[in-house]
Amino acid sequence: MDENIVTIVAEESGDRVDALLARSIDSLTRSAAQRLIEDGAVLLGGKAVKKNYKCAAGDRFEVLLPEAEETELVAQDIPLDVVYEDGDVIVVNKPRGMVVHPAPGHPDGTLVNALLWHCGDSLSGIGGERRPGIVHRIDKDTSGLIIAAKNDFAHQFLSAQLSDHTLGREYEAVVHGGFRDDAGTVDAPIGRHPVDRKRMAVTPKNSKPAVTHYEVIARYRGYTRILCRLETGRTHQIRAHLAYLGKPVLGDIKYGNRKMNERTGTKTQALCAVRISFLDIPEENTLHYLSGKVIKLKEPQIVKQFDGLDKSRQEAVDVS
Repeated sequence: MDENIVTIVAEESGDRVDALLARSIDSLTRSAAQRLIEDGAVLLGGKAVKKNYKCAAGDRFEVLLPEAEETELVAQDIPLDVVYEDGDVIVVNKPRGMVVHPAPGHPDGTLVNALLWHCGDSLSGIGGERRPGIVHRIDKDTSGLIIAAKNDFAHQFLSAQLSDHTLGREYEAVVHGGFRDDAGTVDAPIGRHPVDRKRMAVTPKNSKPAVTHYEVIARYRGYTRILCRLETGRTHQIRAHLAYLGKPVLGDIKYGNRKMNERTGTKTQALCAVRISFLDIPEENTLHYLSGKVIKLKEPQIVKQFDGLDKSRQEAVDVS
């Protein structure tokens, strides 16, 4: 039973409790949060709260989540933006808001459901029956490139490349604040947040090494557009590292600054996986034809998103 109890701590005053829960618990919508409150499954000091309750900083809520229902994984005719495809791999431009694989609160409508329709039975089975073909993941509200494998050999090899850092992954982000230098590296271990277990944080306890390299693409008034290259692949790594620097991703409701996000009117995070590089693959490997291949988004969704901001804030400075 304890596995279904989640503790959420309010960091700021003024939030409605349903909004706090939806922001803090992955895959939980605001309407689902309201149903939990109505069912008496959200407790403060051992007592059920009302859905219009406004949080005070430091409020500690216990949320009783129901057991996840197993659902049949089905192919669904969901449009896919296929950037590259051959007999071994498929690279898709995932839109923000799409969950990668079925999870509690998202039994269907996921990238996996779409891939099953598009690829049929040709996806690798190594990821398990709930995650066929999925080599790596990106967050629901992160858009951009994601790889799926069409056979077990490709899946095993690409997973090994992720582990030994020979599969390059780069992201573009727009962040609050500016950088003094044009490039830098964040080398700081990441583990579960000591209080909010749904978040990651830079911490020396129960953590793993994490390295993110970044370089400035353009500077704006109050914001910076950067390119991030992952050396490791921890959960929420870029978002946690940038928050650690005090420069959270614009629109990030979990690691960002709520007041700053409200000021810009940005409701989704400005983070996009823009480039995948297949590095050195031995000649004897059947995937050698991919060696040196770079797959890149021509027009990242993040660019369109940021273009919608108040032009008076932008005043870009060329750093090339």
